Amino acid sequence: MPVQPLAELIRFARHNSPFYQELYARLPDRVAHLTDLPVVPQADFWQANSPRHNRLLTAPLDEAVVFRSGGTTGSPKFSYYTRTEWRDFTAAFGAGLVTAGLRPGHRVADLFYAGDLYASFSFILDSLHRSPVANVRLPLGGAAPWESTAATLEEFGAQIVAGTPTTLCSLAERLTAAGRTLPDVELLFFGGECLFGDQLPLLKAAFPQAEARSLGYASVDAGLLGEAVPGSDPRVHRAFTPYTAVEILDEDDLPVDAEGVPGRLVVTDLRRRLMPVLRYPAGDRAAWVDRDAGMFRILGRAEEGVRVGPVSLYTQDVHDIVTATDATGEVSGLQLVVRRQDGRDGLILRLATGEPAHRHAALGESITKAVLAQRPLYASATTAGYVNPLAIEWVRHRDLEVNNRTGKLIRVVDERPHS
Repeated sequence: MPVQPLAELIRFARHNSPFYQELYARLPDRVAHLTDLPVVPQADFWQANSPRHNRLLTAPLDEAVVFRSGGTTGSPKFSYYTRTEWRDFTAAFGAGLVTAGLRPGHRVADLFYAGDLYASFSFILDSLHRSPVANVRLPLGGAAPWESTAATLEEFGAQIVAGTPTTLCSLAERLTAAGRTLPDVELLFFGGECLFGDQLPLLKAAFPQAEARSLGYASVDAGLLGEAVPGSDPRVHRAFTPYTAVEILDEDDLPVDAEGVPGRLVVTDLRRRLMPVLRYPAGDRAAWVDRDAGMFRILGRAEEGVRVGPVSLYTQDVHDIVTATDATGEVSGLQLVVRRQDGRDGLILRLATGEPAHRHAALGESITKAVLAQRPLYASATTAGYVNPLAIEWVRHRDLEVNNRTGKLIRVVDERPHS
């Protein structure tokens, strides 16, 4: 599918998607510049994007692949691609894998997760299949017993292992405990979450000849975001021009052009038509490294969402759960705090109240249970030792962190060291 002129894509979305028709109702008939469009409001976007009575899609759901984008059980979020769009998506990302280090003949193990409408396993496998260089694909998945995974890696002399940092570290931990190493592995392709410095010694012990690299930056909802840029900083990526347009915006949704200035990452996909993505917040903060070259550094999650180990949560979903559980309105403010301890990520719900913490022990327990019930992946990740248990932190409202310039509440506080 060829890249569409922006003005034509906007016209198509306005004409065929009730959501965009309403969002752009006050705009002139012809709009040709991204900055003339509002940023997509996340909550409204997902509310319109329901499986039934969908108001976002531009055509009936007659031909597509459907993936889940990580909402809670009570608020699932789905993404749709036609077969042509999925082919183009994976082909472009597959070309980026060569930049990341994929070489002709490399034997690549795909350890991402499959099933339950999860995209990453299929996405990486299809991207490898459509990569411009020949490669041998080993579709192991992330749920196979570690003994069989390790045996397959050894039997085929796998040179690349691709997975989330959590999966890679879990395998490394098992290998080192068994006194085994996999010296044939040259590259550890990670994606889906941050890789932290405290994880590198463990990976090095199990994969002594391997270098950990980002395989690229994408998400099932936002699409192509950034091609890997090999170097000392795995957070640096390059925009997938001309397939997508990447912007970094300040708190007033104005473009940040200066290098090194943080803002939230917003993406426009110039190929997708069934589920248009126009100035969509990707959920991460970033800063330009080289604006002219389209190179940026990922700085962590923005306020739309939070990533804790392998678990993604939408900020609004957590707020809704807390509000529904707090029937008497005791909680006057909420922040999601991500903290790293003992080599694992953990989520802390920082709740503001006017009463001492001990008065709300039962409420805190109810909120914890409700969040885990709605996002059971967090509970299973805790049981597996991938993340620290969900915790509650009671504070006064004045203790909540705010933006020093605007005084606005910061919804997500990431206390982890930069990866």
